[in-house]
Amino acid sequence: MSFKDKVALITGASRGIGKAIAMELAHMGTSIAFISKNPIHVEQTEKMLQNLGIRTKGYALDISEISQLKKTIDDILKEFGQIDFLVNNAGKTEDRLLLRMSEADWDSVMDTNLKASFFMIKFVGKHFLSRNYGKIINISSISGLTGIPGQANYAASKAGLIGLTKTVAKELGPRGITCNAICPGFIETDMTQHLSLERKEKILKEIPLGRFGKAEEVAKLAVFLLGPGGDYITGQSFIIDGGLLA
Repeated sequence: MSFKDKVALITGASRGIGKAIAMELAHMGTSIAFISKNPIHVEQTEKMLQNLGIRTKGYALDISEISQLKKTIDDILKEFGQIDFLVNNAGKTEDRLLLRMSEADWDSVMDTNLKASFFMIKFVGKHFLSRNYGKIINISSISGLTGIPGQANYAASKAGLIGLTKTVAKELGPRGITCNAICPGFIETDMTQHLSLERKEKILKEIPLGRFGKAEEVAKLAVFLLGPGGDYITGQSFIIDGGLLA
């Protein structure tokens, strides 16, 4: 299989893990369509990917706006003619202790992290079914496996992604479509930069490898699953956490 004749659709590709996955695939010649919320970041990421010599186009959209999501996917299909890989990476946090968490805090995180991923799979899945081919990766988190104080909404959304992954694998598997989840631990991204030095030191003591992961390391796992090595893997959740949950 050649990555050069494939098209990947990635959400949240303008930073962190999503950007790293886009870059890794771009280096292999994959065409990249991506959705990110910030128009300035979309423009910057598009130029960066174009400099690698691939076909790419970014779409500025808040993926929680479901009414606009299908139109955007239709536009992507018109532009690229196909989608082979779907990476649901976009996510957000609104951290608060359970008793202080508002309905808006809950809904905002669930809408972006889980609801939007469901509809991305639903809309793109129809295209996959028409071709009897497609690979889906949902970026979950170890939070969805263990729970983290102050992240009831985030942990629930990421746990939901794991359940969604298993169901999609069973429903679409008979048509040659795979769906897997990646559950990163503490990765050096914008989401972990806000952690206090004291909190970071405490976490590092619990990680056998003694460091935070790199977005590029998560990207390499994603590319493996999207490549021939992942052809017989579906419905699985892959932990990449430096041994934190060992």
